[in-house]
Amino acid sequence: MKVQGAERAGTPRKHGLDILRILSICGVVAIHVFGLRVGADPKAGRGWWAAVAIDIGFIWVVPVFVMISGALLLGSRQVLEAPAAFYRKRAMRLVPALIFWNAVYLVGVRIWMRHEHLTTARVLQLLYDSSVFTQLYFLWLILGLYAIAPLLAAFITAREDRRAMATAVSLLAVTVLAYMMPGILGHFGISRPIPMNVFTYWLPYVGYFAAGYALRRVRLKGLPLAAAAVLTAALMAFTVWHFGHRGLLPLADQLVSISYLGAGVALTAIGVFVVGLSVSEFITVPRRVGSLLTALSNASFGVFLVHLVIFEAIRLNVPAVLGARSFTAIAAAYAVTLAASFAISWLASKVPLLRRVF
Repeated sequence: MKVQGAERAGTPRKHGLDILRILSICGVVAIHVFGLRVGADPKAGRGWWAAVAIDIGFIWVVPVFVMISGALLLGSRQVLEAPAAFYRKRAMRLVPALIFWNAVYLVGVRIWMRHEHLTTARVLQLLYDSSVFTQLYFLWLILGLYAIAPLLAAFITAREDRRAMATAVSLLAVTVLAYMMPGILGHFGISRPIPMNVFTYWLPYVGYFAAGYALRRVRLKGLPLAAAAVLTAALMAFTVWHFGHRGLLPLADQLVSISYLGAGVALTAIGVFVVGLSVSEFITVPRRVGSLLTALSNASFGVFLVHLVIFEAIRLNVPAVLGARSFTAIAAAYAVTLAASFAISWLASKVPLLRRVF
């Protein structure tokens, strides 16, 4: 999706959010591609650990995507002053993509490419669970956040940033606690998973949405920036180590879930967001590089949607990738998938009809 909010005339565009979005979409593709090696046997060796480091090391990407949306949308004039126009614009952007890509993955990938036999009941289940394909839940997630954006914006902008920060902290704390409980209860033999569907996927992410707005102007310098960067890197390293050594720290297994809504991942995402925007203040971007960053950032939504079609085609036709044992083959598949996805998304943006679903 395009970065919203034009700069004032004569004011250079700040590319911090563009850079974060590009890094995030590269991370999303990495999670889906290298995750194939992470889930395959043998779960040991340098290749497996390298895949884990890349896959789990990027676990912050979806929360950061949501935070970017909050930073851009919740303070925008249209959300606050013309919510009806905001809803129309977002519906015209998101609904066609929602319909088109669910059809592409349901028919094109599952039926044609994978030759799956889907009953009516199975199709309804996939649609309701927002599990037609790996990444499509995000469309329902962002649709729900758009639906509440005017209400949330009116509330958190009424008292400047203090209310926004308090709201973000409260919502994130409740969410993290809620997603700790299944692990805690599991210790006592009680199974209480938290099921999600098309109507509820957005709910746990409202805290990230509000946090993006609350932290949008936070810029660190000097020792605070260095400390935040080190802490964020340490959290990433611990999460990678924890994933590969589950069972060694039973208490951490119960309390610190390795998911987008886990405590460690929430802190990591906040760290990446604040450190990323702070570091970007020290970077002078030449005009041509800035134009490239803007184009890549604008193409990220299309990359998110199309990349698994490309990777699925590679996976089904390249034995080394299908076997998922070769880190080199997976890395090559990642490079091809990422480059092809950006190219297709950029080209689609030049075609009026395709632009509506990319």
